[in-house]
Amino acid sequence: MFRRAPGWPAVLVDGPVVLRPYRRSDAVTWSTIRRANREWLAPWESHVPGGWDQTNSPAAFRLVHADQRRSARTGDGMPFAVCLREDGQERLVGHLNVGSIVRRAFCSGYVGYWVDSRVAGRGVIPTAVALAVDHAFGPGGLHRIEVNIRPENVPSRRVVEKLGFREEAYHVRYMHIDGAWRDHIGYAMTGEEVAAEGGLLARWHRVRDNRR
Repeated sequence: MFRRAPGWPAVLVDGPVVLRPYRRSDAVTWSTIRRANREWLAPWESHVPGGWDQTNSPAAFRLVHADQRRSARTGDGMPFAVCLREDGQERLVGHLNVGSIVRRAFCSGYVGYWVDSRVAGRGVIPTAVALAVDHAFGPGGLHRIEVNIRPENVPSRRVVEKLGFREEAYHVRYMHIDGAWRDHIGYAMTGEEVAAEGGLLARWHRVRDNRR
């Protein structure tokens, strides 16, 4: 028996948005979404050797899933499938990971995410990030969450800016993406910054309601 990491496994729900651990049965759906969204996703992701179809095949998912399970078991990450429940059906539409978790005096992690372009703009990822951050600050035992985004990735920057993440750094040549070392903007948030508001999800609900 392995010792469970803080906050894992977990299923997080807000309205139609569901975050849950991945299943082996997600392989075909994950591959189909990733392959269909190549132009939407490829410019913002680090690449491993092999073409897009090869590295996003059902067989590749099995390797990704095994790596995610190891990360979750050791407490280094909390990988979630982002799903939508509509018309009585649940479907996978994206991914969110709280990764590179360091505990003890730091208690920090990084959030990364992607979403199917066909549901972008519907508040799915802001809701997912808010759910995951609240969970990380609560059962996950973390104090600080960081998100690093390429300056050109305006949709992704809008997600964290709507949620009230602080822009606190500019990382020059931070990560090798799309054939070159790319700059990133660093955003961050600590648990104290949202505690008085009832958490990040409560903040997001107020922001969303005011925009309607």
